[in-house]
Amino acid sequence: MLDRLLALLVLLIVLGVPLGVIFLLTGQVLMDFVFFYPLFMSGLWIAGGLYFWLHWERHWPWAADTPAPVLAGEPLISILVPCYNEGDNAADTISAALAQNYPNLEVIAINDGSSDNTAAVLDALAATEPRLRVLHLAENQGKAVALRMGAVAARSNYLVCIDGDALLAPDAAAYLVAPMLDNSRVGAVTGNPRIRTRSTLVGRVQVGEFSSIIGLIKRTQRVFGRIFTVSGVVVAFRRAALDRVGYWSPDMITEDIDISWKLQLDHWSIFYEPRALCWILMPETLGGLWKQRLRWAQGGAEVLFKNIRGIWQWRHRYLWPLLFEYCLSTGWAFTFLLSVIFWAMGKFVDMPAAIAVEHLVPPAFTGLVLAMVCLLQFAVSILIDRRYERDLWKTLFWVVWYPLVFWLVSLFTTLVSFPKVLFRQHQKRARWVSPDRGIKPSAEESNP
Repeated sequence: MLDRLLALLVLLIVLGVPLGVIFLLTGQVLMDFVFFYPLFMSGLWIAGGLYFWLHWERHWPWAADTPAPVLAGEPLISILVPCYNEGDNAADTISAALAQNYPNLEVIAINDGSSDNTAAVLDALAATEPRLRVLHLAENQGKAVALRMGAVAARSNYLVCIDGDALLAPDAAAYLVAPMLDNSRVGAVTGNPRIRTRSTLVGRVQVGEFSSIIGLIKRTQRVFGRIFTVSGVVVAFRRAALDRVGYWSPDMITEDIDISWKLQLDHWSIFYEPRALCWILMPETLGGLWKQRLRWAQGGAEVLFKNIRGIWQWRHRYLWPLLFEYCLSTGWAFTFLLSVIFWAMGKFVDMPAAIAVEHLVPPAFTGLVLAMVCLLQFAVSILIDRRYERDLWKTLFWVVWYPLVFWLVSLFTTLVSFPKVLFRQHQKRARWVSPDRGIKPSAEESNP
């Protein structure tokens, strides 16, 4: 309860800044914050992404035919593949994992109590491939428990974790492990997920999103030294780091956000490796997208409540910018809601001038600025990511819908998830639910 009260206090403080200004000035300041906060964040992501590219990424040799990095001593790499009802995808995922251009690896598939034919598919693959081992859990325990079982069974100190429907690029495992060999304080390396499903507008918008927002965010956060969350679909961990922090938490709905904070609170570094490509399936319906992003938003709120009491210690000061940015984005969502309420009330009663909101649509000049910055963000992302994915510029037509989809989904998922987590009485074990994976592309349509 104390953690929830502290988290609520932080949110009230963040909200109090714009609200205090609003009551001192006019309702126009409210709308300025609503419109210009996304503008500010876009500028920050553009600057961070460009710095990452100019300072590091552009010097890295990479092309489709570039050999995988040579790992000193060729240490064993364990690839963990937790599976729940992945009968349609498991064979492709395991095959891609075994096809790595790295000689010393093992693949461990964990069947987490699947109710479909996943167990039979995995056992048939294991019968023909000695590098594959399969663990069967009697009932669905959740991804965190499945990953922990795989880590216990693994023989390597370097664990590459992917989802049961993801396709690793041939050199991805080597790229993920290389930074941990070069730097003993690196506890995790997150990879570069790319979208395979793009049959609907929702799918095509996400292609642009993963380049123009998620990729830039990861680069920007790496420039500042801390990453809010690894990409749970493709990430590598140092087993010693996981052991120090107690592995994944079974009661957190997003185990990837939780483990990212646990590692960084223990002073481990997390790197972002854009050359570690992984081709993934994503929702292609609004309903599927809503469920996925609501889970992400709820996971962020859970991590905030879990760590809010201890993060104020001076030794954790490097995580304060992440905490502040999360609180500010949450405050933005509630400020937007407040502006809508004030605007609606103004249609029926005379509102005090200090809090009156005259319109919800930005002025022409403001809208033009937002559109230009949005296009600049897309252009920068295409410049940076063009060598990782062919014909990425073709998504430019579809990503014009990106601001509407991304910010509205972020707005509503925050408004729903934050109170849901804040007022929840008991934390239950987080178990799997089969997500919307879109329309599975044919081999010719995929880019691996």
